[in-house]
Amino acid sequence: MRAESALLPAPPAMPRRLLLSMCLAALAAIQLAGCGNSETPVFTTQFIAFDSAVDLSIVSMSKQDAMAVAAEIQRDFQFIDRSTHAWEPGPMVRVNELLSTEQPFAVPPSLLPLIRQSQVLAQQSGNLFNPAIGHLQRLWGFHTHEPECQPPPSSASIARLVKAAPSMADLYLEDIMLQSDNPAVMLDFGSFATGYAMDLAIETLSERGVRNAMINAGGDIRAIGSRTGRAWRVPVRRGNGTRVLGIINVIGDASVFTSSDYRRNFIHDDKIYHHVLDPRTGYPVEGVHAVTVLYDGSAAVAGAAATALMVAGLERWQETAQHMGIRYVLLIDDEGTIHMTPAMAERIELLDTESDVVLSETRPGEETPPR
Repeated sequence: MRAESALLPAPPAMPRRLLLSMCLAALAAIQLAGCGNSETPVFTTQFIAFDSAVDLSIVSMSKQDAMAVAAEIQRDFQFIDRSTHAWEPGPMVRVNELLSTEQPFAVPPSLLPLIRQSQVLAQQSGNLFNPAIGHLQRLWGFHTHEPECQPPPSSASIARLVKAAPSMADLYLEDIMLQSDNPAVMLDFGSFATGYAMDLAIETLSERGVRNAMINAGGDIRAIGSRTGRAWRVPVRRGNGTRVLGIINVIGDASVFTSSDYRRNFIHDDKIYHHVLDPRTGYPVEGVHAVTVLYDGSAAVAGAAATALMVAGLERWQETAQHMGIRYVLLIDDEGTIHMTPAMAERIELLDTESDVVLSETRPGEETPPR
């Protein structure tokens, strides 16, 4: 396979966790490579957005045209990153300030589609996917690039925010005017914003006539078509993120997203506290290490669903998958047992032959969420 490559410059200094993310992304890119027709060009490039390495592969396009569209995608990614950043000055911080006033205001155009789509997905998930809990994220110390090893918040401060019950239903959007009657609402889109950026990138590629491409943002994937006639091989990692559990072969338009306890966390008194918070309790999710979702289409939907299913836990993940229209799910509990839908079992090539595997008795995913 002949590959054209361009490496776009990264910022001069990056935190250790970002460097680890880049290493994992590079490993994933190698495993995604596969084999194919040696005469088909594959352009690859990498840039930084959403505190992660983003790898872009474009098949069957001239280097000059691929570099032009890749530059456009990079600009879009970094614009959305800045627009949705939950704690650095920008549109999202300003929106959160205005929401606290309980007065109507005009929403920046860059945030309108995210608010609309996330409201629908939050409702479908029973508010287990809840971007309105930014105050909880900040209280736990996750509004920083590197969460510090510190004592967890007091139970009283957590209880106050949980009692306020902020949700996306507390937002009232009419045309471009937004208002909330709950001052506890603070928006933090997290990986949903990354998925939205990936969906926008695929739209851009399709408009340019690209039919085969892949975007890998810190291990989360959206792919279209194939890599020179062969499937994109997407690695799924174990609950601790250190080794590959299995491979999903993707041909066509699909997204693979993982929500886990190893991506953003800190340790205090030998206990790990991670950023996937349960809005019902105010505490990090327990009982589940990771959830991987394969969804035919939107990366934003896949990202929201992965979060919702992790919060749903062992008792409610199948019900939540049903409501969100998700057929392909892999969940790893805190005992290391792998839980899967039958549809996911048919799609994944498991490399781990030692872990216990439990198949769900139902086949969730009949409902179709908005894209």
